[in-house]
Formats: sequence, structure tokens, C-alpha cells
Amino acid sequence: MNYFDTHTHAISANTEAYPPQPLGGTRSQWSQQRPVDVDGLIRSLDTAGVERAALVHASTVYGFDNRYAADALARHPDRLVGVCAVDFLADSAIEDLRYWIEDRGFSGVRIRVSDGTTKVPTPGSGVSDERMQAVWDYVASHQIPVCIQMHSKDAPKLIDVLTSRPGMTVLLDHAGRPNAAGGPPYPHLDELGQLARFDGVHLKVTPPALHRLDDEPGADVTEVLRRLVARFGAERVMWGSNFPASSGTLAELREGIENRLWWLDDTARAAVLGGNAARVYGAAVSAR
Repeated sequence: MNYFDTHTHAISANTEAYPPQPLGGTRSQWSQQRPVDVDGLIRSLDTAGVERAALVHASTVYGFDNRYAADALARHPDRLVGVCAVDFLADSAIEDLRYWIEDRGFSGVRIRVSDGTTKVPTPGSGVSDERMQAVWDYVASHQIPVCIQMHSKDAPKLIDVLTSRPGMTVLLDHAGRPNAAGGPPYPHLDELGQLARFDGVHLKVTPPALHRLDDEPGADVTEVLRRLVARFGAERVMWGSNFPASSGTLAELREGIENRLWWLDDTARAAVLGGNAARVYGAAVSAR
């Protein structure tokens, strides 16, 4: 099996060269309790048998200053692809995107429109804010994958964006936080399911997504995952360890997700665990 982890982070111990300036003013707990630099990330990938990973810029440490992730990409171009963060509401947003992607080697961009474990401000009115339209046009026309951290209730706003840009590539962090409230027949899953008609929308299955489903009374996690794969297709689902934001070794996190996907056939498993991400990011995955 060739593995491509779509969601990792790394931060530097050198706070003079890379000073913390977290988005929203609150630094993430994981970055203080279990920080991992890029060398530690690469060692963890090796131990876990993971060939490639997407290094997602840690905005809850560095805000929109992507320099550490950019420097990490330059050191490990054979192992990492990068996902930067820019202020989608800034007048300089497109110029900033051009710089980080064309000059500094990032492959994708991320926007957070909902909190994770760290509180962050919602940018404007969310993804459909009128001030973001030029940014969406730019990433769609340049085929830049966009990672979005949102809740499934935000799907109508994303639909507004995608309706005029149906081919845009979107990766929903933490599977878009599917709503499994009430258990079977999971009527609220359709919040997320509305996005399935857009071929470019993909789901990242991560530990936070699984924990959220585990904590939902009456929810059967395997059944929810089956329904999401049936709706979106295995070719639009991928895994991410969320290391080190999620506790545990990268190997443990990878195995935990893989064990949840036992019911996939070999072809689908290979796609979810490596092939889909390689296609989206245009980065080959070969066994090490």
C-alpha cells in the first residue's frame, strides 16, 4: 500500500525566526503540548510507512505567515506538498496566493470558516462572502485545491460558490463535520450530501471526524462512512492523520483510520489511502 497523508502540521522551535502570531490571537494547545518540527514529521512519516504528506500550514500558530512551511517544502520536495493560508478578505489575497504558490512552492490553500479545537474568527460572512469572489475565481481557474474547515450546516454557502465554479477542487477538512445526530436513518447527512453533485468536492477522513461521530449518541461510525462513500464515491474520499494536532503517533493515527475502512475493497482502499491525494495534488506516490 502506498500512503499519502493529506493533513499534517509542523512548527519550528525557533520562535525568533518564526514568531507565533496565531489566527484569532489564541495559540492551539497541541502546538504547545506536543510540537513537532519538520524533521520530526519526516521521521514520523518514515516510521508509519507513509510516502508523502500534505503539510498544512499551522495558522493557529503562525496566522498567515507561511514561511516555516515553505522552508520545509524546499527541504523535502520529495516527501511533502504544501497547503498555505492567506486572508481571503484582504485586497492582496490574490497577490499573496501567487507568491506562496508560484514562488514558494505550495500546491493548495486552506480557509477556516469554523472553529476546530482552537477558536478562530469566521472570515466575513463565510465562504460566500462577496469579498472572496475574486479569490474563488482565481483558485478555480488555476485548478488550485482548496481545503475548507467548515461544518456541514455551511454547505449552502459553499454551494453558492460552486454553482458558478462547478469544477473547483475542494477538500473538506475533517470530512466537513457530517451531522449524524439522531442516528439512523441519519437525515442530517444530506446537509453534506448536497455537495456530492460537484465532482471536485472531496472528503478528508481524519481522527477529529471519527471522534465527532463516535461521540454522537446512536451513530454507527462504519455505517456513516459507508453512506458518505456511497454518496461521494471512494474516488473522492481520502485520509489525513491530523498529526500532531491529534494525540498519538502518526503510525497509530494512520492505523486507526485504516482500521475503520476495513470494508472497502482493495481498489477503493488504495485510492482512499494514497491514490486520490496523489491525483489531486499531482504528486506521485511510490513505495519507499
